[in-house]
Amino acid sequence: MNTQTRETTSMTDAQDKAATLIEALPWIQRFAGTTMVIKYGGNAMVNEELRRAFAEDIVFLHHVGIHPVVVHGGGPQINSMLGRLGIESEFKGGLRVTTPEAMDVVRMVLTGQVGRELVGLINSHGPYAVGMSGEDGGLLRAVRTGTVVDGEEVDLGLVGEVVGVNPAGIVDILDAGRIPVISTVAPEIAGDGGAGTQRAQTTGQVLNVNADTAAAALAAALGASKLVILTDVEGLYANWPDKSSLISSLTASELRDMLPNLESGMIPKMAACLKAIDEGVERAHIVDGRLPHSMLLETFTTAGIGTQVVPDEVVPDEEAKA
Repeated sequence: MNTQTRETTSMTDAQDKAATLIEALPWIQRFAGTTMVIKYGGNAMVNEELRRAFAEDIVFLHHVGIHPVVVHGGGPQINSMLGRLGIESEFKGGLRVTTPEAMDVVRMVLTGQVGRELVGLINSHGPYAVGMSGEDGGLLRAVRTGTVVDGEEVDLGLVGEVVGVNPAGIVDILDAGRIPVISTVAPEIAGDGGAGTQRAQTTGQVLNVNADTAAAALAAALGASKLVILTDVEGLYANWPDKSSLISSLTASELRDMLPNLESGMIPKMAACLKAIDEGVERAHIVDGRLPHSMLLETFTTAGIGTQVVPDEVVPDEEAKA
């Protein structure tokens, strides 16, 4: 390649980068100053390249004036530690029964391992991230939940669902210019989580709660502009496994109609998106975490790459990944 060709190629690359930045400008203007809740999971959590790319994305959001709040689970890491400790897991209806012994491991891995590693990755770019769990400052409150197998209720042990959020601790961290990184364990409260939940007494137990649904509850409590859930597929398919049926955007009512017939693995994620929209979050997204920087592509490009859920009053085709 001669000098003139190299200079032409370099100029073309620079112009392409400039065009990308300009395309991102209206989205940066729209979302600067807002809070985004990002649920971190899947391959993005275990692949080293993807882990580092995710941390870069979070720092980028921070520096363009968006307030990212990261929520994480840690299924693969929990499975690994339980295996190393020789703690067997019982499954009912495809869900793990969490014994007190297993809960000690869940708590240790989520808060002491996965959360600390993510905080470290983000903080390799500067003193940004602060780790916390659903126990800190009464952030999350949960009640035990079971499942139904063959028409009968099944006890899953120390497994819960979030019924209350006190976002004051997160707001304090955001106001200090930091990035909250939240592990999804929560104190159990007495009762059913109904009226008076804010003042309900804890039982002294800690519950393992689903990170997708916890992220949705946090997004609603924070008045977030977006909930973004990283997963290991390109998005929601109208006719799985037909890859050509990928849905770019749909309304809450359309998702509500589809939900009972979705693949079991997608139901918690799409239910979380629906809950977030129903409770006032402006947009909810499912994004392929196997692609580096997928979250930025979904947020700051017109076409986007995943699936977004919008309120019923918004016509998806008119907003084009707004």
